[in-house]
Amino acid sequence: MAETAAFPTSAKTSAEKNLAARISPARQLADAFAAGSLAGTVELSEVPFLTMVGLRTDAGSETAVRLAAVTGGLPDGSGSVVTNGDTSVLWLGPTEFLVVAPTEAHESLGGDLIPALRDALGGDAGQVVDLSANRATFELTGPRARAVLEKGNSLDLHPRVFKTGTAFSTEIANIPAILWKTGDESFRIFPRASFAEFLGRWLLDAMREYASPEVP
Repeated sequence: MAETAAFPTSAKTSAEKNLAARISPARQLADAFAAGSLAGTVELSEVPFLTMVGLRTDAGSETAVRLAAVTGGLPDGSGSVVTNGDTSVLWLGPTEFLVVAPTEAHESLGGDLIPALRDALGGDAGQVVDLSANRATFELTGPRARAVLEKGNSLDLHPRVFKTGTAFSTEIANIPAILWKTGDESFRIFPRASFAEFLGRWLLDAMREYASPEVP
């Protein structure tokens, strides 16, 4: 399980040095995540160093159109997510969105996503804010993933209601987080980085009964 950068600390380029110096918010839980997961039942991991950008713009405005041209679109309602290639935009509010992209999209690694969004905003009203260090990313997968989340979340997670490809701001174990259903049995969870260890340990405890090989 990756918890730090893949590049060695002796890397030559500035991008490689920047990535090698990063420390993920839940790095200390990597072994516990591996030990507490059971393939085919429920698995928990951290997805470190994703590029995240907060956008604020009025829906339908010329600014929104320019920003959408960079991301491949903006979602238009509560829970909706627009995905274009490996970049997704989550709806957080009528004028607020979260862009989630791969690690290499970050400008410190030579990516052009954030500069392109800033250029699209220009001098107009709105915001483009680099939030890559603001949140941790957990991935919870398996047929018991929903049952684990239901122990500490008030959303109706039944697949008839909480459909694949939707995301909501919520609380898990009283911790504010964004919950994104990325597949039939897979979820991404975005807590603030400062709450990563607490929520990671809570998830491990909540999945303990399902992760045991003795459970049918």
